[in-house]
Amino acid sequence: MSGFEARWLDLREPADHAARAPSLLRRAADHMDAGEEPWPLVVDLGCGTGSTLRAFGQTGHGWRWRLVDNDEALLAEASQRRPDGTRVETVTADLARLDREILSGARLVTASALFDLCSDGFVANLIEALKSIGVGLYAALNYDGTTTWSEPHPMDEAIVAAFNHHQRGDKGFGPALGPDSGTAIARLARQAGFMVETAQTPWDLGPDQAGLQERFLEGLAQAARETGRVSGEAAQDWLGVRTERIATSRCVVGHLDCLALPPA
Repeated sequence: MSGFEARWLDLREPADHAARAPSLLRRAADHMDAGEEPWPLVVDLGCGTGSTLRAFGQTGHGWRWRLVDNDEALLAEASQRRPDGTRVETVTADLARLDREILSGARLVTASALFDLCSDGFVANLIEALKSIGVGLYAALNYDGTTTWSEPHPMDEAIVAAFNHHQRGDKGFGPALGPDSGTAIARLARQAGFMVETAQTPWDLGPDQAGLQERFLEGLAQAARETGRVSGEAAQDWLGVRTERIATSRCVVGHLDCLALPPA
């Protein structure tokens, strides 16, 4: 686990928790508790340090969690940070070659900030697998391609457009859905017969989240440079201005959460 990755996950967790739609969390929890099994199982794909588990809070105390990631250090961190009394098992796996056995016994599969890295084919195959075993999907914090600031800059639109182009590159799963991930999940799940609910769940970042804003801005500028659609000088100038404005402006980053439940 790189220091950068761990720091990034820690920085974004408060913003993620604030953004999640309470209505979808409640519906997901109701689905978990509606079954007959005494300790229903959640499988969390790309769990990182366990932010999704913590987002459910006390609601998830009576559940079992199977935390899945390709990073053993992140899995160890997630296990250490689990709420007291929570039953957790960890699985190291390459999500791009997901073994369906990992889903075995689940009542719900969760993933947060994952599917914008994945291809349409990966999501379609996952939903087909969930349909075959009657398992629901709670997919949170799927970036929707929109980023705005309360104090506009002339380069904002070009930077965000370049970043969105970069998001669609191959991240190990094939051509990534990027900003289309949330709508793709909803579309594919509906086509498979799931009952689907969605909610807009934007980050609303102010000066009190300066560390997260700095890392996010750096990521935007770096991705824009890598596409070649924005010059390195222009991206650096934009980054400098945006960084200076963190103390006075707000940044809103769009996400779409999706809950897909199998028919009753």
